[in-house]
Amino acid sequence: MTPEQYLAPYAVQSETARGRRFGETAHASRSQFQRDRDRIIHCSAFRRLEYKTQVFLNHEGDMFRTRLTHSLEVAQIGRSLARNLRLNEDLVEAVALAHDLGHTPFGHVGQDVLNECMKEHGGFEHNLQSLRVVDTLEQHYGAFDGLNLMFETREGILKHCSLTNAKALGPVAQRFIDRTQPSLEAQLTNLADEIAYNSHDIDDGLRSGLITIEQLKQVDFFARLWHEVQAVYPGLSGRRAIYETLRRLITALADDLIVTSTALLKDANPGSVDEVRASAPLIRFSDGMRKDATELKRFLRQNLYRHYMVNRMRVKASRIVRELYEAFMAEPVLLPPDYQDASGDVGKQARMIADYIAGMTDRYAIREHRRIFSLEEL
Repeated sequence: MTPEQYLAPYAVQSETARGRRFGETAHASRSQFQRDRDRIIHCSAFRRLEYKTQVFLNHEGDMFRTRLTHSLEVAQIGRSLARNLRLNEDLVEAVALAHDLGHTPFGHVGQDVLNECMKEHGGFEHNLQSLRVVDTLEQHYGAFDGLNLMFETREGILKHCSLTNAKALGPVAQRFIDRTQPSLEAQLTNLADEIAYNSHDIDDGLRSGLITIEQLKQVDFFARLWHEVQAVYPGLSGRRAIYETLRRLITALADDLIVTSTALLKDANPGSVDEVRASAPLIRFSDGMRKDATELKRFLRQNLYRHYMVNRMRVKASRIVRELYEAFMAEPVLLPPDYQDASGDVGKQARMIADYIAGMTDRYAIREHRRIFSLEEL
């Protein structure tokens, strides 16, 4: 009996999945989604995540999260949740590891600026770029561009999509047109992502000194967990107290998701993935936990993401991305040959520039900006 035979009837299974864009013989010792996971881990874009910002620039400290460590934490949380709900762990892991492959350098500010620069040429969105990476930009195989991942993995990567883009993307984005749901594994990975960044952004924020425990204790959810730790370990302080609190935070979110989703699945009783797609979302937090999580995100947005020190980074990063884009558009000969379009199509050249910039790590973007604009780099 294979591991997938233990899955619930509403879980995605290799034998009944929608397959790959280019047909391949099934592997003798790995499931389809194990194979996807392995391809993602070995791709170039995955390695570059090590040097891409989560909140803090990569060079600001060795202990802060990067896109790579974030993706690993999402995968760990996701697998644990999937096992409890009898969903496909390998699919969840593959989506988790690939969901940020298209992120620009400098976190969300890089995406925002690149989107503004590309507004006349279709815009830029990191979920779409992640799909573009695995479908087109990675070049490892003789038979096809991209990684040729399974439909369900690609669907999970594409969390958001406008109707205009959905119509251009075809079957993988059809659900945005039909207003149906993705697989339960995709729904779960999206929330595992939220659990991961809520907890580790608190950790990084405290480590940086930009937020304090006293500030966080104004958030009821965090305060309850902090006081619980103090009740069990009176006088505990420093990193131990923070870790104990964040451990409880992750557990509270995960346990609530499991209990709530189990009840929803029992009531809906879907007999297949197709029935899941036709239903309302079935992987959710309870209303109370959603309120707590929203309050926590609001705190982080106001006190960490908009902190003046983070804003300084945002301004510098946005200048780097914008000036690189404008320089490459004005003088495409500055680009490596693989990113120069010989056809004279402005839109195609803009997209190739976006691909080039989005693929940069933080430090590479800084270095490339210096090479182009600093006389000292001649």
